[in-house]
Amino acid sequence: MTTRKNDSAQPVHAQILAPQDTPYPGTIKLAVDASDTSQGIFRVHATIPVTPGALTLLYPKWIPGFHEPAGPIAKLAGLKMTAKDAPLAWKRDPYEVYAFHVEVPHGAAEIELEYQYLSARGPGEGPLEMTSSMLNLVWNALVLYPAGHYSRGISFQPSVKLPPGWQFGTALETASQSGDTATFKPIALNTLVDSPLYAGRFFKRVDLAPAAQTPVRLNLVADAPKYLELTAPQLQAHQALVTQATRLFGSQHYQHYDFLLSLSDQLGRKGVEHHQSSENGTQAAYFTEWDKQAPERDLLPHEYTHSWNGKFRRPADLWTPNFNVPMGDSLLWLYEGQTQYWGFVLTARAGLWLPEQFRDALALVIAGYDRNRPGFGWRSIQDTTNDPSIAQRAALPYRSWQMSEEYYSAGQLMWLEADAKIRALSKGAKSLDDFARAFFGVNDGSFVTETYVFENIISTLNTVLPFDWEKFLRSRLDAHAPPLQGIETCGWRLVYTDKESEFEKNAQNSRKLANFAFSIGLRLEERDNRVSDVRWDGPAFKAGVSSGSTLVAVNGHAYKPEILKDAIIAAKGQTAPIELLLKNQDEYRNVAVDYHDGLQHPHLERIDGTQDYLSGIIAVRS
Repeated sequence: MTTRKNDSAQPVHAQILAPQDTPYPGTIKLAVDASDTSQGIFRVHATIPVTPGALTLLYPKWIPGFHEPAGPIAKLAGLKMTAKDAPLAWKRDPYEVYAFHVEVPHGAAEIELEYQYLSARGPGEGPLEMTSSMLNLVWNALVLYPAGHYSRGISFQPSVKLPPGWQFGTALETASQSGDTATFKPIALNTLVDSPLYAGRFFKRVDLAPAAQTPVRLNLVADAPKYLELTAPQLQAHQALVTQATRLFGSQHYQHYDFLLSLSDQLGRKGVEHHQSSENGTQAAYFTEWDKQAPERDLLPHEYTHSWNGKFRRPADLWTPNFNVPMGDSLLWLYEGQTQYWGFVLTARAGLWLPEQFRDALALVIAGYDRNRPGFGWRSIQDTTNDPSIAQRAALPYRSWQMSEEYYSAGQLMWLEADAKIRALSKGAKSLDDFARAFFGVNDGSFVTETYVFENIISTLNTVLPFDWEKFLRSRLDAHAPPLQGIETCGWRLVYTDKESEFEKNAQNSRKLANFAFSIGLRLEERDNRVSDVRWDGPAFKAGVSSGSTLVAVNGHAYKPEILKDAIIAAKGQTAPIELLLKNQDEYRNVAVDYHDGLQHPHLERIDGTQDYLSGIIAVRS
């Protein structure tokens, strides 16, 4: 082995100052031109007060609500810096590409920045953020901020120019409006990033708390005016969501709350939490085809719950002083798992779901772990809290074995069992509602994030009902088995029949899937007949079916979902296999699937002679 002189020398690069809790002097002006919807370009001009010397500007990397280094820096382009009309040479840090170093010249009191954010225009570039009728503006994609300070100590004066005649919804407070440009009141960077904006040609604002002192609004943007129309019962159900949530938590940690909801088959579907608002994207026909949209209706309750769980109360390892300090995700089973639980519950309590729809939705969740998560053989709920950093929410081959972010739905089932346990031990006197009020409802009216650690969760559970909660949680979080015990404690059991529920049918249609995961062990994409997942060690897997392959034919007939369905029905109780013709890359091959148990669709069934806690859990609170 040979070496070269200075082989071990480390390249020299500029230091990135660690954040300190000291205010940045002055206010940064951030002007965004979002009027170019045809090309999908956000054009940014920033004016930053400075003092001479070395300056490092950071582009947000770790974005709250994503739990991962998701800042879209690849879409930042055209960066130019000037001082006193003279160009400044900047250099990207070679080891932290979200950092830009520049030397501020003597005598300069401010520097000017020009750059663009190039939003997605085609497949594989991320979610669409601009269409001809609407846009979703997220400030973290549009800011560069000085290193060395907590984000709460950096003040911004933001403004946005929109296409002519467009209206917008945001949690930001407007200072002035001139033509198509809105200027907002100065605000701390952490709150700016937490306050996205939806705007559109077709816009409607609906009051969800008409008699309350604290405003809650539903801001709608749509592909066409017809999608903005709500019926009286639809409006009442969304108003009831606000009522039921505030009764559950006993507090409101916002001055006002703005649901931002896009009704679009073009703009990317979305669900991201914020303290005083939430970004939500669903199908255009959310209101107009109401009976088919039940699987979409837990979105708003989930993101609204995050105002309490995740934004006001936040795990200590998820709180960071700025957006470039790494986050820790160890307690996402409370942050997301209990939010998933309350999201389902509040959807039912508000009347956005009928009790039967709630049970059908829950049956699908439970069946997913009963039949379609063999990956628990090597992973645990706790280990999946690392998934945002491992996979960054990318599609995975063999998801049933690899698993992905199970802290959401497996966490939900763990909290269902905890609720049932509290109800059973207290003979109905206590429930998980009491934990929600005690843990998330403290300091009503406060906007200051309160962090917590594992021990705080245990101590609050013990104030509700003394029990060995540490053992209860750890035995489920660290187990190589899903937490399925809760449903029977609630007085119900999971059963399978050959009839799918209306909820399951609509869920498949909404997600453009054909789901045979509980039977033959396949899930297929409707648009291209691609196998999106094959259940590890399931019947199709054992026959050699590969995730990512295309299903061409079933028993000699061109594949359609109903053709595979008929083949599964015909094979029940027989001995002949189901013949599948698959295409993988450029090769075609036949596989014989030895499956004879018929269609399998999950439902919940009452257990005679037991206490029905499940109905009590979703009962309306008065």
